[in-house]
Amino acid sequence: MNQPLISCIVPVYNCELYLREAIDSILAQTYRPLEIVVVDDGSTDGTADVVASYGARLLYLRQGNAGPAAARNRGLKLAEGEFVAFLDADDVWHPDKLMRQMACFTTHPKLELCLTYVENVWIRELKAERERLQNHKFARPLPGYLIQTLLARRTLFDTLGFFDPALQPSEDTDWFLRAFEKQVVTQVVPDVLVSRRLHGRNISLLSSYQRLVGAVKRSLDRRRNHDGTPRPLKLPTSDGHA
Repeated sequence: MNQPLISCIVPVYNCELYLREAIDSILAQTYRPLEIVVVDDGSTDGTADVVASYGARLLYLRQGNAGPAAARNRGLKLAEGEFVAFLDADDVWHPDKLMRQMACFTTHPKLELCLTYVENVWIRELKAERERLQNHKFARPLPGYLIQTLLARRTLFDTLGFFDPALQPSEDTDWFLRAFEKQVVTQVVPDVLVSRRLHGRNISLLSSYQRLVGAVKRSLDRRRNHDGTPRPLKLPTSDGHA
């Protein structure tokens, strides 16, 4: 039986150190067929050489530096799959991630969006940071309301719209809030199927909650009743659907 094509979109900017591991984790997926779209957001390192080493197995596009939201949007425009998934160039997927998620879509035909749990993994140079946060929630597996865990129907982006580059780096939070406001049918696989690598360039995002203010305010404004009070927002849980 023919299975739906999944387009795997990888935005990358100056990440040659980790990119190969990310791409290999896509190629190691137990699900087929796959399309891999790498969007180079103006890298000045050896990113292009890493991608070239994979030959025709990848679709590569380079653009001027415009941020991860713009890179993901460019990948979406190129994607030919019925389903889309995203992987940042410094993160990795468990080999069964897409297979497990597609099983959810098969079981629940009305499902539009599937997420998984995620674990944060600190690089060796950030050992002190890891130890400082060892009792923090970020040191434990969490429901992955992150773009790296997502598998969605491509048509969902036609309904909800693409990522907003103006909200960087909370453009993915804004997109998820739009999905949950619309009560998009969602399921969370309660297993860690994504490893998010924390390093010098992204570790500060964990404590920068003020960066989310714009996205949250937009969501509140969209959900306000006539009397000014916001309607509640229901988030999906690991044991069911939203």
